[in-house]
Amino acid sequence: MSHFDRATGAEPRAADAGSESDSHAEPGLRSEPGTEAEPGRESAGDEDDAPDLAAGRRTESRLPPAEAFAALGNDTRVEILEALLELGADDAPVSFSALFERVDLADSANFSYHLDQLAGHFVRRGEEGYEFRYPGRKVVSAIFTGTLTERAQLGFFPVDGACYDCDGDLHGWYVDDTLTIGCADCGTVHVSYPFPSGGLDDRSAADLPEAFHHYVRHHYCLAADGVCPECTGTVETTLVADPDESALDVAVEHVCTRCRYRLRSTVGLTLLDHAETLVFHANRGVDLNTEPFWAFDWCVSDARTTVVSADDEPLRVRLALPCGGDELRVVVDETGTVVETTLAE
Repeated sequence: MSHFDRATGAEPRAADAGSESDSHAEPGLRSEPGTEAEPGRESAGDEDDAPDLAAGRRTESRLPPAEAFAALGNDTRVEILEALLELGADDAPVSFSALFERVDLADSANFSYHLDQLAGHFVRRGEEGYEFRYPGRKVVSAIFTGTLTERAQLGFFPVDGACYDCDGDLHGWYVDDTLTIGCADCGTVHVSYPFPSGGLDDRSAADLPEAFHHYVRHHYCLAADGVCPECTGTVETTLVADPDESALDVAVEHVCTRCRYRLRSTVGLTLLDHAETLVFHANRGVDLNTEPFWAFDWCVSDARTTVVSADDEPLRVRLALPCGGDELRVVVDETGTVVETTLAE
């Protein structure tokens, strides 16, 4: 069973300005609605005095999901988005005439109608022409890189390194939009995580694991920092003892309070961006930014994770990170925050 899970929980909700948290949030994972800031009040630097962004946020417009999909369910509109990409809308606005010449449509009035259906939410219209809004650019990326339109499969290929459990050879495989790396001898899965099929393009089997390492590492480091990799909403992190459907004794769960994006992993994976952990390894010739994280047993298993809290106390664990004959001992509290480090040389 994978030690790394990424899934969504309840159905995503529309982000209402100043609205309360999702009613489908699990107990203990619900975010509290903010207190409205007093008019004219400025932050004094104290967290309690910080201005409430939700109170000052103004929603320009909201497109219902069904309408968003309907707006994109037309060949001409998809062709317009593709033309914007080809004409360099990322760098500079594209004129109406340039777009019309590129799209295979004879009637300018009909073309203008379809362009209007995209303008506002997917495309920004300005004095100098048309350019992408963020949702439009995301659609283009998803469609024209194959994320939404392609299915790929890749059979077993060798992966550098050895299994932490039996020292056997590693191999990888790609099925159902998920890249998995495991041991060819004992069958232990080190990591299994969704990976867009575009990541397979123009990469050899030897190059693929490096890209996968950075992709997964980036997602988990973002989540550990409280930022959702999917929607940039607020992520809440908790330690969970004996998680369901997991071979782990202790796991970390990251849940976005906005879109319910959910990540689960070992506790060790949250340390990949921890300053003292990075320095400890760097001083011993190991770069955790580039070294595949599945090379470290403390990252892909809880073999070096020990519960140090009593039954009636909040969950707290200690990880032992060996490197170069020394050991860094890191204590993490129930929110995934490092509260203590000790160097044993």
